[in-house]
Amino acid sequence: MFGNYLIGLREGLEASLVVCILVAYLVKTGRKDALPPVWTGIGVAVLISMGFGALLTFGSQTLTFEAQEMLGGSLSIIAVGLVTWMVFWMRRTARHLKKELHGKLDAALAMGTGALVLTAFLAVGREGLETALFIWAAADATDDGIRPLVGAILGLLTAVLLGWLFYRGALKINLAKFFTWTGAMLIVVAAGVLAYGFHDLQEARFLPGLANRAFDVSEQIPADSWYGTLLKGVFNFQPDPTWLQVAAWGLYLVPTLVVFFAPGRAGRVAPSRAATEESKRDETPVATATPSVDGGGSDAAVAGDGDGLRDGARRTGSHPVGEQQG
Repeated sequence: MFGNYLIGLREGLEASLVVCILVAYLVKTGRKDALPPVWTGIGVAVLISMGFGALLTFGSQTLTFEAQEMLGGSLSIIAVGLVTWMVFWMRRTARHLKKELHGKLDAALAMGTGALVLTAFLAVGREGLETALFIWAAADATDDGIRPLVGAILGLLTAVLLGWLFYRGALKINLAKFFTWTGAMLIVVAAGVLAYGFHDLQEARFLPGLANRAFDVSEQIPADSWYGTLLKGVFNFQPDPTWLQVAAWGLYLVPTLVVFFAPGRAGRVAPSRAATEESKRDETPVATATPSVDGGGSDAAVAGDGDGLRDGARRTGSHPVGEQQG
């Protein structure tokens, strides 16, 4: 359940930040008339993501056992690949996310309502589809009834609440550290999903070695014990894995964490001092009087340099949330 809560929280928070940036930019620039198409695109993205999750859940039930295991194993591996890419992508491009979204929104405003709907849909839909796939894969790996879904929903609700607090400027948090450590935990969860995906492929008789157990600690860690359930829910731990599962788990987890925490990545991700100064010249000095419409510092919300969200209007003349512009 905790693993799925983490997935819902991490993925949902990314989507919430995207929504905050889009809405805050339209409010700040006096284009509140463009908010309905944006919310329409966001709503369509959410509905399609939910439909995709339902299709994965109920569509696979009509298949044979071997086909279900083949589908589950294949989608688990795909989900791990997507989530791994997302974790590294977020760490690399978070600093420039706001500017990128603003550019796309400006282009969409010039093109009309349909472009606004499409922009909002694509911005949120990618996160939604990735979330649906990975939650389904993680829930399939744990095989723990409805609790994985409850955990994922709680994580998503927490993310929505945090996003609203960010927008209102009522919450300060170091998002750089948050995404770093949740990204690392998500890699650990993904390793368990990957191992179970290979186990599914073995049960589908697509891969050999199903009977070759690396170890068996079922007596020491019973699957129905509280600690066995906890290990299963958090790490997708299996007390009797095959050698292929152990190899997949180790060959994915260790190199991925090493690269993720490699000291050299910080240097490659962070822009040069000259680039930073040039970026700062493009921004208006911060005034600290009132919370801004972009949640008291959307730049900080997606910054990769460790700055937390902070209160303060981003430019002179910005209006507090909910206040009409003249």
